[in-house]
Amino acid sequence: MVLVAQDRQCDVAIIGAGIVGLAVGLNLVRKHPRLKVIVLDKESDVASHQTGHNSGVIHAGLYYKPGSLKARLCVEGSAAMVSFCDSHSIPYEICGKVIIATEEREIPGLNELLRRGRINGVNGLRELNAQEIREHEPHASGIRGIHVPSTGITDFKMVAAKYAELIREAGSEVLTHSGVSGIQREAGGVVLETASGTIHARFAVNCAGLQSDRIARLAGASLDLRIIPFRGEYYELTPAKQNLIRGLVYPVADPRFPFLGVHFTKRIHGGVEAGPNAVFSFKREGYSRTSFSIKDSFSAASFGGFWKMAGQHWRSGMEEFHRSWSKKTFTHALQKLLPELTESDIQPAGSGVRAQAVDGNGRLLDDFYFVYQDRILHVCNVPSPAATASLMIGREVVATLEQNADLAAVGAML
Repeated sequence: MVLVAQDRQCDVAIIGAGIVGLAVGLNLVRKHPRLKVIVLDKESDVASHQTGHNSGVIHAGLYYKPGSLKARLCVEGSAAMVSFCDSHSIPYEICGKVIIATEEREIPGLNELLRRGRINGVNGLRELNAQEIREHEPHASGIRGIHVPSTGITDFKMVAAKYAELIREAGSEVLTHSGVSGIQREAGGVVLETASGTIHARFAVNCAGLQSDRIARLAGASLDLRIIPFRGEYYELTPAKQNLIRGLVYPVADPRFPFLGVHFTKRIHGGVEAGPNAVFSFKREGYSRTSFSIKDSFSAASFGGFWKMAGQHWRSGMEEFHRSWSKKTFTHALQKLLPELTESDIQPAGSGVRAQAVDGNGRLLDDFYFVYQDRILHVCNVPSPAATASLMIGREVVATLEQNADLAAVGAML
């Protein structure tokens, strides 16, 4: 239903109703129940982009650099997500994951993952030899591996919908069809011009994901970064071949990139996904190979950091484009983990677009990154494992907001 344009007042406006924006809203209404919160989204439903195209993995936390926000919030967030799903009857399964080294040159990377996982507090990690890999995944092949028993799967779109429901039950609002087109300052707050009317808020949080850098620029923020979209394309195993995978099977990821490589993922509602690749997308919200936006392409091409990144990684980028258009090449990558797989065993499935922040030096930001400027907190980089860690990210964002704003005092004024 399209809302009639009208002015609204609130204490905190959150731009973006993906799983992170909604988790921020949920944490706010739980910790500060007297606050009026409005979550805004330009789409007709919540969780329409990154959240709604997520593969559903509840990550355990071994990939991330010890001491980083990702490491801390993923390990805590994984447990919190399982508890939340339990409490609200959202389907999930702790099916475990096997990470497999298929060549000797991957062994140092596998050892580094094991080291990180143990430092980060991931429980139950176990090294596997070739025979033990087969005990967990009979059709997989490798020379060494790690079993991660705490990895799980769920439906993050259902999780996000429950977050929205709980926000509304607390007396706050989640407004769809409410894209933000302008941001101004006023005494004691900010003014957001949206498709459903004007919002007067004391503070705002930018959780706009694929559009977060544009929202930051609307707000006048000084950030030397740009969102560069990377599309991840999936195949899925045909029904007759889904028995080849029991849980999740991953390669040893290339440490130069914040991507995990093509892998196999059991889905909570049935089926097994294979992928994704990571290819530059010519449209931020473009989910097919032919998706194209002049505006989005120019946004990337006009940013110096994009060309520095491309200059450093052009060879890998070309390989990803080739794999995007060649089913044979995609299959070959999957065969490293599952040698008996053939081209006829997989069929095209969905895709997602990752909002990857890149700075002016061409560096792909690896960790979560927040910036507070003039009554607006910008959530600038929250890629995977953001869905897993969403409740803890929400808590962290609220804590950051509290450091800059006396939310308790704002609530007491109501």
